[in-house]
This record gives sequence, C-alpha cells and structure tokens, in this order.
Amino acid sequence: MLVKSKELSQATDPVFAQGVMGQGVVIEPSEGELVAPVSGVVSVLFPTKHAVGIVSDQGVEMLMHIGMDTVQLDGKGFTAHVAQGDKVTVGQKLISFDMDVIKEAGYVTETPVIITNQDLYQADALGQLPRVVKAGDQLMTATKI
Repeated sequence: MLVKSKELSQATDPVFAQGVMGQGVVIEPSEGELVAPVSGVVSVLFPTKHAVGIVSDQGVEMLMHIGMDTVQLDGKGFTAHVAQGDKVTVGQKLISFDMDVIKEAGYVTETPVIITNQDLYQADALGQLPRVVKAGDQLMTATKI
C-alpha cells in the first residue's frame, strides 16, 4: 500500500494544520485501511470509528484521524478491527474505511497522524515532504524532551 505523506501544516483542517492537537504528518491513503504505526495499546477508539489513539510501548501518545469532518458520517463506511484497551503491533489493521463513502459525502480522506503528548515528545518528520511512502516506512520520530 502506497500513501502520500505531507507536512501537517498542509492539512485541510486548520486545527490540525496549526498543530493545536499535536505535531506530526498527514497521509493521503491510496486504499481504505489504517494500520498501527507503532506497537502499543489502543487508548481511545471513537464510537464513530473515524479516529483512534495509541500509546506506544515507549509512552508516545498518537492520534490518527481518518479524513476531515468524517465524524459527521456517524460511523458509516468505517469498520474497527480493534477495541479500546487492545494491544497492537506495528502494521496491524486498526480500521477499514470506504473511501468512496467519505468522498461522496464531500469529505477528504487525508489522515493526520499526530503525537498528542507534545509536552513530552518532539515529533520530527523524516525525509523530504511531500513524498510517497509504503506501509511500514518510518514517517517520523518522537524524541523525548
């Protein structure tokens, strides 16, 4: 699976673009599957299944938010493969989503991947952005402050 990654400042939603919720990157999925970028525990799974949080084994808190304003879909087109409290490993399928359902509703599928405990960790994108990456490629680092 190939995805395009770009700087968080390029996100459609200004809350993400301004880094209000944390620092990270945005991925533009080529297919409707979100996989775990780190090993850890699912800390939150939104009831609408459009977003999931993971606390990594190293203590990094991450949030992945599929699309912009997709909470409005109320779960339509989203299938969770994990539950809050589940232990996950890198590459494990977290959520499947129907990109057509999202686009037909007028929303974008770009997905911010952010570090929310930015008071403890500095997020740094790896490599030149924008760029195409494949599942399993490292997108960013989290350095303890």
